[in-house]
Amino acid sequence: MIEWFTWVQLAVAVAAGLVCIVLGLAGRAPNDVTNGALALVEVLLVVQLVVAIAAPAFGNEATGSLLEFYTYLVGALLLPPGAIFWGLLERSRWSTVVLGVAALAVAVMVYRMLQIWTVQQA
Repeated sequence: MIEWFTWVQLAVAVAAGLVCIVLGLAGRAPNDVTNGALALVEVLLVVQLVVAIAAPAFGNEATGSLLEFYTYLVGALLLPPGAIFWGLLERSRWSTVVLGVAALAVAVMVYRMLQIWTVQQA
């Protein structure tokens, strides 16, 4: 993992989550802004997957459990599409809140992935 990219990814996921939750609590159904925010979170996760696969070849190896790391990564990759799918099926304010919760869950998972990747480093 690249630390600065992880922090950018974390900031985007938190911002997307807060925007979705605020819009959902304001009574807005899922729209282009909320779905687009989660799509951006997903794109960053795909980039993170590519980085995680390529990083060991460049000397940036995980110091924690690779199985645990990739379990978090695959789980995080599944959350945004699942939430967007739900939002498209049930177009209510609570679907928008679910989008926000999914984005915040991704933020927590990305932070945990950073901890796993750098567990032995000071």
